[in-house]
Amino acid sequence: MAGRRGARTGRGWDAAPSARTGGSGTGRSRRGSSGVPDGPTGQRSDVAGRPAGETTEPAKPRDEAELAREICLRQLAGRPRTRAELAVALARKGISAETASQVLDRYDEVGMIDDAAFARAWVTSRHQGRGLARRALANELRQRGVDAETAAEALGELDETAEAETARLLVDRKLRTATGTPDAVFRRLVGMLARKGYPAGVAVRAVKDALAERDAEAAEFAEYVDADALADAETEFDRDGL
Repeated sequence: MAGRRGARTGRGWDAAPSARTGGSGTGRSRRGSSGVPDGPTGQRSDVAGRPAGETTEPAKPRDEAELAREICLRQLAGRPRTRAELAVALARKGISAETASQVLDRYDEVGMIDDAAFARAWVTSRHQGRGLARRALANELRQRGVDAETAAEALGELDETAEAETARLLVDRKLRTATGTPDAVFRRLVGMLARKGYPAGVAVRAVKDALAERDAEAAEFAEYVDADALADAETEFDRDGL
């Protein structure tokens, strides 16, 4: 038995301390009274490992103009924006009016903000893509902060002829799958054009002409549609509702 016990000496639970424990046999490094290991020269350290008494300077506050520029760039990365849209975004982030004005003025100077170009592109895109008429487009531009004069110039590129042609294309597209009596179809299509901002006269005439070419029943109904009278009635209704 003694031989077997001697064989275990130096191995297992009674093995000699390794280099990792520093040869002390305790496996623990010397700590200061605070429970934090001392520095390499015996200097007391804090919990973050810094020499005692050393402090970290607080981070300097960011420049407001720099922050405002970053906000604007993030906004412009998604799509072009008007000056008013960017001003609203800056105000929501707490940027002062003075700083916002300075940053936006600079962006105006370098062409990163151009409400006139924005309005022209918006009119073209929304008319071709969604078939919106000038009245609806004017409302959208106003909601995005484009002033009346700039909006009028952009909308001037969309004349009455182009508006009437687009109205007819929209009606023809919907008429392919429309069901119901001619009267019901007529009302639905006129309503669709009205929601897209078309004047009553343009909407009524576009639907009447399309129905006249659809079939005999629809053509007979279209003969009794007085586009001028309906347009006048719609105009009077709109005026009274304002």
